Amino acid sequence: MGVKGFVEGGIASIVAGCSTHPLDLIKVRMQLQGENTVPNPNHHIHTLRPAYAFNSASAAAPGTLHIPPPPPAAKAGPVSVGIKIFQTEGVPALFSGVSATVLRQTLYSTTRMGLYEVFKQKWSDPDSGTLSLGRKIAAGLVAGGIGAAVGNPADVAMVRMQADGRLPASERRNYKSVFDAITRMSKQEGITSLWRGSSLTVNRAMIVTASQLASYDQVKETILEKGLMKDGLGTHVTASFAAGFVAAVASNPVDVIKTRVMNMKVEPGTTPPYNGALDCALKTIKAEGPMALYKGFIPTISRQGPFTVVLFVTLEQVRKFLKDF
Repeated sequence: MGVKGFVEGGIASIVAGCSTHPLDLIKVRMQLQGENTVPNPNHHIHTLRPAYAFNSASAAAPGTLHIPPPPPAAKAGPVSVGIKIFQTEGVPALFSGVSATVLRQTLYSTTRMGLYEVFKQKWSDPDSGTLSLGRKIAAGLVAGGIGAAVGNPADVAMVRMQADGRLPASERRNYKSVFDAITRMSKQEGITSLWRGSSLTVNRAMIVTASQLASYDQVKETILEKGLMKDGLGTHVTASFAAGFVAAVASNPVDVIKTRVMNMKVEPGTTPPYNGALDCALKTIKAEGPMALYKGFIPTISRQGPFTVVLFVTLEQVRKFLKDF
């Protein structure tokens, strides 16, 4: 298998990532909904003194008028979020950050898919050639963690480019490409900013890879062993949907926190909104409730399903095409 496993996984991942990019963008926008309700340590309550005050003891007191914060906006669903992006930013906005997606899939998914196949070969039973579910999960955890560490800079850039359109025009970063994003982040925020949220990225990738790849292999093997279907498109699609659902349920909470930590704006001399993953999780739950960790779940499953189907169907076809090489 060797290098071939990396090539096959990389091609399939890039095709799947680009074809489902708009769904991923909608998911990111939904995960950031309500974030402004999280207390900002740099926010000071603006006050206004009365224009006219009587010269009395009561007026001598530091009387101020507090401006109440605006009421939180109603949470929009994936369809309305997509329509709003289309109406306010245009069709190209649905593919904001697609260059980062290509780079991310090239670095992250190529590594995790290739390593998973390497571990499968090394850890398979020499007699039967099969791999237990436990070992499949272990292979996914290790492969996903390494892949995420390699691809984190592209992941940070992708999240920022996807989220940029929701900011006021004066606050947008307006990255021209993934390379512009990485270059500017390195100069303005330091090289370490490229690995912001890396612990979350690694944790999420370990969960996604273990649940996605192990589930696909396990469901596919079960279908074939029980003779429910032949080894063809129907089996691949069924196993892919099952794998996508398992991955979405397992990874969504970590994905929400990862998105918020990566997207936060850190300016010199100011306290960052979050002090890390745990702080972000606690503030999010306190401000928005525990179900906030499943924000964007519908677009997540809507994206994970098609992504996983395209990923594995493409992978099986690429394997057939490259089997003689």
